[in-house]
Amino acid sequence: MQKLKIAMLTHSVNPRGGVVHALELAEALHDLGHDVSLIAPAELGKDLFRPVRCKTVLIPLMGLAGDLVATVGQRIQAYVDYFVHSNREDYDIYHAQDAISGCALAELKQAGMIRTFIRTVHHLDRFDDDRLNAWQTASFLAADYVLCVSRLWQDRLLQDYGIAAQLINNGVDTRRFNPLPHANDEALRRLLGLNRGGPVFLAVGGVERRKNTLRICQAFRQLLRQRPDAQLVIAGGASLLDHDDYRRRFAVELAASGIADGPGQPLLVTGPLPDADLPPLFRLADALVFPSLTEGFGLVVLEAIASGTPVVVSDRPPFTGYLRRDDGVWCDPERVDSIAGAMLAAAETFPRSRLPAIAERLAAEYSWQRSAQTHLNHYRSLFATQGTAHA
Repeated sequence: MQKLKIAMLTHSVNPRGGVVHALELAEALHDLGHDVSLIAPAELGKDLFRPVRCKTVLIPLMGLAGDLVATVGQRIQAYVDYFVHSNREDYDIYHAQDAISGCALAELKQAGMIRTFIRTVHHLDRFDDDRLNAWQTASFLAADYVLCVSRLWQDRLLQDYGIAAQLINNGVDTRRFNPLPHANDEALRRLLGLNRGGPVFLAVGGVERRKNTLRICQAFRQLLRQRPDAQLVIAGGASLLDHDDYRRRFAVELAASGIADGPGQPLLVTGPLPDADLPPLFRLADALVFPSLTEGFGLVVLEAIASGTPVVVSDRPPFTGYLRRDDGVWCDPERVDSIAGAMLAAAETFPRSRLPAIAERLAAEYSWQRSAQTHLNHYRSLFATQGTAHA
């Protein structure tokens, strides 16, 4: 295939799964010799969560105001305005990784400014507001080609919307995520006040309902009866969605538990961390706790395993779609005692000696290089259906 000009669109500059996917895929396509621009809307003073090897375009968001519906609409409009009014480049591929950029491309297609676009569906949310649901649906119904990162959502799109989405793989960068100790590991341990004796459990994604954070906290409370030396770190949480109600419930639960929170305490809620802190944090943890209720794929699971850290995951898709039974410790995400038991097993009895072989297998199957090659095949298929010559 000849060199392509690719616009890779994502909804924000925050380190969420879909944004990480867009960034890593853009870099992998760039490394294969294609001209890729990673495009994202950004509030004033914000930048992508880490430097990127390919071109980047940050669309300025001026004066975001109002509720979630209003700010989502403003983000869509910012995308549309950028392509309509700027001295924009013409791209061979317009690829939306989310509903916000997908809606913008749908408007541009309807206006005749672009011919086709691709939409990757990572997961689908259920919103209380019908406008958000309508935007989410329109973002893939208008697409000329739909991709999915897991069979779970591939099946949902076919069953609920009649869309035959194509499956593509996520990836893990083993240059960043590996078990080899680094000089800044201990510095981060001291900064966060992480345990040296008792087990450290890591939950990634912040305090959100679909991340099941309340039950994780309740499970940790149970676990402390057996391991009073344990520590739970809840990291991340940068999101465009409104999680305030759930976070208030979490605060009430935490206050009732009597568990101390802060550096050096049994519980540490860090909020968003610098991207450079994530690889050492995975290495410092004794287990990743990821019993999600709903998930697109769960990139952090691959990253933890690559880092030599056992994982606790929900015994449901998408995890059952890419992990073998002995790759981690499984739990019922709706039962607190199941999560607590899995946490204890991951820290105390999981055969960590198996992790290098598991990590090697998953890294070979889920690489960004393989993902980029697969995407190029899908781009070729799109050109064929549209009668465009890009051999």
